[in-house]
Amino acid sequence: MKQKLVVVGNGMTGMRTVEELLRLAPDLYDIAVFGDEPHGNYNRILLSSILTGEKTFDEIMLNDEAWYVDNAITFFKGKEIVEIDRIGKRVKTADGIEAAYDRLLLATGSDPIVLPLPGSDLPGVVTFRNIHDVENMVDAAQESQKAVVIGGGLLGLEAADGLMKRGVDVTVIHLMDTLMERQLDEEAGAMLRRSLEERGLTFHMSAKTEEIIGEDRVSAVRLEDGSRIPADIVVMAVGIRPRTALARRANIYCDRGIVVGETMQTYDPSVYAIGECVQFKGKTYGMVAPLFRQAKVCANHLARLGYAAYSDSILSTKLKISGINLYSAGDFMGGDGIDQLVMQDAGSGVYKKLLIRGNRLEGVQLYGDTANENWYYELMREKADISELRPRLLFGQAHLGEAGHSGEINVAEMSDKTEVCGCNGITKGMVVDAITEKGLFTLEDVRLHTKASASCGSCTGLVEQILAATLGGNYTPTPTEQPLCGCSDHTHDEVRQTIREHHLTSIPEAMRFLEWRTPDGCPKCRPALNYYLISTWPGEAVDDPQSREHNERVHANIQQDGTYSVVPRAWGGMTNPQELRAVADCAEKLGVPVKITGGQRLAIPFVKKEDLPGVWAGLGKAGMISGFAYGKAMRSVKSCVGKGLCHFGTQDSLGLGIQMEKTFWGAWTPHKFKMGVSGCPRNCAESTIKDFGVVGVDSGWELHVGGTCGTRVRATDFLCKVGSDEEVTEYAAAFLQLYREEGHYRERSSAWIERVGLPYVKERVVEDAPGRALLHERFMESQKYAQIDPWEAPVQNADARRKYTPLMEIAEITTAQ
Repeated sequence: MKQKLVVVGNGMTGMRTVEELLRLAPDLYDIAVFGDEPHGNYNRILLSSILTGEKTFDEIMLNDEAWYVDNAITFFKGKEIVEIDRIGKRVKTADGIEAAYDRLLLATGSDPIVLPLPGSDLPGVVTFRNIHDVENMVDAAQESQKAVVIGGGLLGLEAADGLMKRGVDVTVIHLMDTLMERQLDEEAGAMLRRSLEERGLTFHMSAKTEEIIGEDRVSAVRLEDGSRIPADIVVMAVGIRPRTALARRANIYCDRGIVVGETMQTYDPSVYAIGECVQFKGKTYGMVAPLFRQAKVCANHLARLGYAAYSDSILSTKLKISGINLYSAGDFMGGDGIDQLVMQDAGSGVYKKLLIRGNRLEGVQLYGDTANENWYYELMREKADISELRPRLLFGQAHLGEAGHSGEINVAEMSDKTEVCGCNGITKGMVVDAITEKGLFTLEDVRLHTKASASCGSCTGLVEQILAATLGGNYTPTPTEQPLCGCSDHTHDEVRQTIREHHLTSIPEAMRFLEWRTPDGCPKCRPALNYYLISTWPGEAVDDPQSREHNERVHANIQQDGTYSVVPRAWGGMTNPQELRAVADCAEKLGVPVKITGGQRLAIPFVKKEDLPGVWAGLGKAGMISGFAYGKAMRSVKSCVGKGLCHFGTQDSLGLGIQMEKTFWGAWTPHKFKMGVSGCPRNCAESTIKDFGVVGVDSGWELHVGGTCGTRVRATDFLCKVGSDEEVTEYAAAFLQLYREEGHYRERSSAWIERVGLPYVKERVVEDAPGRALLHERFMESQKYAQIDPWEAPVQNADARRKYTPLMEIAEITTAQ
């Protein structure tokens, strides 16, 4: 008869133990799992990706409800165990469900620490621990403009980054003078702070929170020095505390956590404990890698094998904020008998610090360049003698022996015990065994069978190197560029090059030449082909109306309820009484409101499709043209008032903004493209999160490129400085044309820069003056065919409109009327 195993806690560590147990002894236990959350087991490491909008909850699910059924596990979701009867060996839930056990596994996790501040119970004060917390934060962010995050540690910074990417203005309050002070020294902490400030976060360091202010809801945070910070939402991220209440009520010995030995048994031999709730040799743990090692040991003993023993782990930390490479492991603070090897390059944002005691590596901090994190960790874990490596240790494994020729880690010389995936505790040997025993050939196969590279993804490159080394000639690398769509094997670049080299000017012609598998293409490839044709051969290529996306065909943005938002252009955000009357008349006639957009324009929402021609006819009488708010095109140039009206302004940003908008409007681009012109470094036009940003300084203008906002916020890269308005236009046109000619359809300028590299962009736009002039010339020539207002074209230039701009679905309505 099978014994009964009850698992209290449905988190990552508890379910990893169950997975290991099923692998070792699948028929030994009848297993029952109690989880206090109402769903299966998910990857808590990726909660920050949910907050930023980069992933959905389904994408981070590890074991859905079907998994429990498939493995004959009785799963009690949304059921909290409140009582353990150790004598009778039974557990009981809050609503009276009881279950007997022969072995009990406590994986109760931890609770977020909530500071006992006045106002900490106000609505709008949240923690960052589980999916429910994230859902609360996402909901609050939709209604909030300002957030305060209390805590500048790992979770606090990830919460702040996620809220900022939701469009919230975020301030971080940290008690210490260094961010992530448990993992970083002052130098690395300062570099991290500068990077995050450049992205838009605000910090109050060495600051103590005194009170959370509000009546029906939080409205501000007051610091000990009396300063007051407005807040619509406050996130408590000051640490975690092992959840021991259930164990204490059952008189299971606890200190700070549930005390366990090296077999993960508590003082009751029938009860095991693992994860954030436990204490081993005086230490508690919050990082997933040591917890998964605990799971492996615990499963070994539950399976009655009895040979595994848990030993203290070297803790390592990574910050999961896109674009910031940071790694810390071991003892990084130093002390007596510790030597420090330090390399710092502030210009390139790289900081490395290695701490050595005798001939052993004791600690490592990496900022900006984390390529060798696994190698350093393995040296520490194996207590390797680094005496001979010391002169080149800072430069990484690629600079040792023949591995230096390739610039990659020599995976053939890595021990099978080397940890490859810290998130899931997967070693090189486990990956190799899976590849050889299960016949795996792709990265996706390895992820599916081992979970390596399936969590934060930072080990993906290393996993692919192991694949290549194991399979040899049978390995096919994951393509760096995928086919444009399933209708063809050609990549974006191959399609564009063929169109250019063979002077293809229509979609049917391109499909025939490229041997498209489907005669009419698909919604993914037709808009891309159409863009590549008209951007390569402006004035010649036929702009196919049916290959435009829906919003571009109707020249308005469809909304959730099926109505449309119409956005006429307002040069530099300036308007006049005639235009205002025209907008007001249209809105009043339709009984809809008027919205002021973030791009300094007026929008008329809730317009029915059949009313669109009438709206544009009315706006056209006032001389208003489309703002292209719907298109893969240059949309707007946001500008502040500049030196003419603002006493801080150093340059005429309003004048330049209007001039640039009149020059660049209508330009077709791979994705939406926004510009900003700020009259001084105070940057009121938010130029440093635009695709092309211009910031006024005393000597002229600074030019910035590649910024984005939305779910993924990216600050711009500095391009160059120029002295005149004419130069701004020249450089902007050259940059835009280069992006138009080489960016993939639906690829933002930021992603394009990250793909080709900023040095390449600078070389083409800044350093190559003749090349810049040619790009500028090609852009201005193409604008002759682009700057045709789609609503005026049927009347004023029907032939040009037929060739160069999309025939709208609505045009048929207009003609019929």
